[in-house]
Order: sequence, then structure tokens, then C-alpha cells
Amino acid sequence: MKPTITIGPWAQQRQAARALRHQVFVVEQGVPEALELDDMDAVSLHALAYDGNQAVATGRLLPDGHIGRMAVRHDARGAGVGSAVLHALMEQARQRGDREVVLHAQLTAQDFYARHGFEPEGDIFMDAGIEHIAMRHRFSPG
Repeated sequence: MKPTITIGPWAQQRQAARALRHQVFVVEQGVPEALELDDMDAVSLHALAYDGNQAVATGRLLPDGHIGRMAVRHDARGAGVGSAVLHALMEQARQRGDREVVLHAQLTAQDFYARHGFEPEGDIFMDAGIEHIAMRHRFSPG
């Protein structure tokens, strides 16, 4: 699948991103809705991947270089849409001059992020009842 990627502020991306995140995090993974939404949405860049007119993946880039809220619709997993969103967010960070990006990966997604050049740091920790690990990707100079 070759998705179409859109990037924009929360005001433009909210409806589709919120629906995807609700399905993946709240419904599938049992994350309390109060933990899923936060004040950082309003100040972050949001990427959405579309297959036709259906949003199938999302993620956000915070002002400090954190990537988060990566979510892929269940029936689109394994089709490359998560990678497309991740690459789009990483490119946005690189273009604005960030030297690195960091994220808190669910342990089950650690290998996915490692394939994209992220390296684990520190110990496993719990977030919203799910095991996570911090990961970092440093951009090459030039």
C-alpha cells in the first residue's frame, strides 16, 4: 500500500487522528481516554496516512523532538503505513533543524523502531499499564 501522508496542526488533523487513536489505544489496548488525550496535541505536528479516503495511521511530533501517539488501524498493520508516518515525522524534525528524535516505544514495537534506526536507552518502564522503552535516533550531519 502506498499511502498518502498529510501533515498539519491538530486543528486540521484532529478528527481523523483522534478517531484512530481512540480505536487503537482506548478500545484495543485499554488505555484510559483521559491519558490518551493531552495538552501536547495542540502544539504538535500531526501526520496521517490515508488509503484512499480512509485514515489508516497517525503519529505526532512534539516541539521538543519527541515522536508519539503512533497508531495504525488493525487491518492496515504490516502494510508500511506506520513506517510512512514515522518517516514523515522524522523528516519534519530534520527539516526544522532537530539533531535527533526520541520516543517511548511500547515494548512490542521496539523492533519496528529499531529497524528505523532508533536505539533503546535505559530501563523498561510502565506507561498507561503498558511496558515501554525510551528510544533515540540521531540524524547524520549534513
